[in-house]
Amino acid sequence: MAKPVKIMETVLRDGHQSLCATRMRIEDMLPQLEALDKIGYQAIEAWGGATFDTCLRFLDEDPWERLDTLKAHLKTPIQMLLRGQNLLGYNHYSNDVVEKFVAKASEHGVGVFRIFDALNDVTNLRTAIDAALKCPEKPHVQGCLVYTISPYHTNEKFVELAKELKEMGCHSVCIKDMSGLLKPYVAEDLVKKLKAGLGEDFPVELHTHCTSGFGHATYLKAVEAGVDIIDCALSPFACDTSQPCTETMVAMLEGEPRDTKLDRSAMTPIAKHFLAVKKKIINEFGLKGYFDVNPNVLDFQIPGGMLSNLANQLKEAGMEDKYQDLLDEMPRVRKDLGYPPLVTPSSQIVGTMATFNVMSGERYKMVPKEFKDLARGKFGRTPLPVDHDFLTKTLGIKEDEIITDCSVEDAKAETFDQFKKELTDKGFLNPTDEDVLSYALFPQVAEEFFKKHYQQVTAYKR
Repeated sequence: MAKPVKIMETVLRDGHQSLCATRMRIEDMLPQLEALDKIGYQAIEAWGGATFDTCLRFLDEDPWERLDTLKAHLKTPIQMLLRGQNLLGYNHYSNDVVEKFVAKASEHGVGVFRIFDALNDVTNLRTAIDAALKCPEKPHVQGCLVYTISPYHTNEKFVELAKELKEMGCHSVCIKDMSGLLKPYVAEDLVKKLKAGLGEDFPVELHTHCTSGFGHATYLKAVEAGVDIIDCALSPFACDTSQPCTETMVAMLEGEPRDTKLDRSAMTPIAKHFLAVKKKIINEFGLKGYFDVNPNVLDFQIPGGMLSNLANQLKEAGMEDKYQDLLDEMPRVRKDLGYPPLVTPSSQIVGTMATFNVMSGERYKMVPKEFKDLARGKFGRTPLPVDHDFLTKTLGIKEDEIITDCSVEDAKAETFDQFKKELTDKGFLNPTDEDVLSYALFPQVAEEFFKKHYQQVTAYKR
């Protein structure tokens, strides 16, 4: 007998990250948390990704307090997106910072850790996966296959990676198609191969975006092939550069062998609320809020969440006319880097480099440090080796700066205690572990947040 397809709901994270630059506040979520909880979702993604940064930088919210609030109102597992050794920042962090962050996230309510690495380098996943497996709260630990298209990447190689993740202790794997590149029949083949390689009972989840227009068709073929869970967003925050629509997928499967058994009518008032929220956010922050389907994403491969932020940044910089030039330059820069999947932080690094190339009118005239670091191996192994002449002649990287084992570099990263001392030296006395972690990930942003909200605690004798 066919099992119902389970749905992971993204409206509280990736939905608004992809369409509205992650600007939804906790106050916008609160009125519908009880209703969302009753739907019967496999999980609700509500933390991680860009939410942590945006809370501190734009919304004047403490992300840890947001997580506490969500936990108080939800019995459905709260899912977060975690970038392995990058956590939620844009650097590699020391092992003790990674371990402390995962432990605290679990303690505050994360029930599902979706862990990925931008380069699919398992070296960068091990510490976070091990830390999540050790949490006393026993969260679900999911490893990711960051999906991309290149001369290197094949379904067979993705199955090999999935087997490694299973051996590392992951409870499930997710095909993470952040740019909507996965074609329907390729998805069918990949899911069948994963089920054959991992065992029919090992859960496989699929995450995609509608950027290319494939989304709903890709899910349908994956469902027919035996995928266990699909990621969807309620209609106001679905489609375009976001996930396929929850209500549409539920309706599509009604009465069929893999019927989700979810009540679509119960979703209508929730969707109505979030439509009003979406309109409010668009007006408040001057956002576009929608994006046309673009099959050329198969070439430029920019993830959905980045497209909304990139378009907004270009608008603010008065460079809207350069949008297509950037999209054209992205695949050229990616090729030079050995075809890394474009997901945070590699997408931002490649995107910034492409922007500099377009603005200056000369390729690699100005090269950011982060780009050189990615090229020389600081973030891990690129799928294909970067051309040696490109490294040394074009980028000016010295032979002794080329890194073959990024874990050696990670060991040199600032420790939790060093971040704590740094924070106290700035006058923020007796910081909580959560404060230290916020500072470790986003030092300048967190410091500005603390200046407005920090309550000094001192001890003294009369």
